[in-house]
Amino acid sequence: MGERNRGTAIDDIAYLIRSEHRAPTLIALTVRPRSRSELWEMAGVSESTIRRTLGEFEDRDWVQRDGYQYEATQLGAFVASAMADLIDRVETERKLRDVWRLLPDDESGFTIKMCADATVTVADPEDPSRPITRFCSLIEETDRLRFTGFDVAMLDSCKTELCERIVDGMETELINPPRVANYIRSNCPDLFSEALESGNLDVRLHDELPPFGVSIFDDRIAVTGYDREGVMVRVLVDTDDTDARAWAESTFTLHRRKTPILPIEQDL
Repeated sequence: MGERNRGTAIDDIAYLIRSEHRAPTLIALTVRPRSRSELWEMAGVSESTIRRTLGEFEDRDWVQRDGYQYEATQLGAFVASAMADLIDRVETERKLRDVWRLLPDDESGFTIKMCADATVTVADPEDPSRPITRFCSLIEETDRLRFTGFDVAMLDSCKTELCERIVDGMETELINPPRVANYIRSNCPDLFSEALESGNLDVRLHDELPPFGVSIFDDRIAVTGYDREGVMVRVLVDTDDTDARAWAESTFTLHRRKTPILPIEQDL
């Protein structure tokens, strides 16, 4: 076995993660060639540290030198791609760690793998409305919205933005539990009357909806996780993953086909 092949794959992985600058440095060299000075400034380490790191990369044949610049080899790019995926996944997992049980379970067909490239927005004590803010930004970018499981926790925080978009032409179909109709009736009848009169809004009521929300936009889908009491949106996960979209379309269609479903106009 050659010198560069000593040890195991785990040893090489351990080497990359032992210092925080190593994996980002290798990933950066897959984007374009960079000089040593650029790398040590980017990595925030000393010049001697980056020189030693580049020498260790060369020993593994992960990078090659061309004059004053270094670039990743095909081998280095292969390793860097896997490390970038792993870092992204673990960063997503860390965001989901305290809230993932509020999302659909695997019996529904939803899997955490669908979140691999997702934007995860979690409420925190300093900014509890972060998921709502993200949701509002998504409805600003779509011409059609379909949502099932739209609870009062979501409705109360974004009703103005939602109604404005509907009046402006966003085609919207909501499948809600009856308590949402009661909320509309008692708190904001005029606001929703304008949206209903626009002809762009179809609200249907159903008792048997899951304890999470599913929204379908033009280019993305989102899953909403509420707290156990249903009074706060804890997390919004949105993605353009094709498997996640197929799951969301199937889930929405399933709920729409359930009976009885009453148009909200008949209930108000």
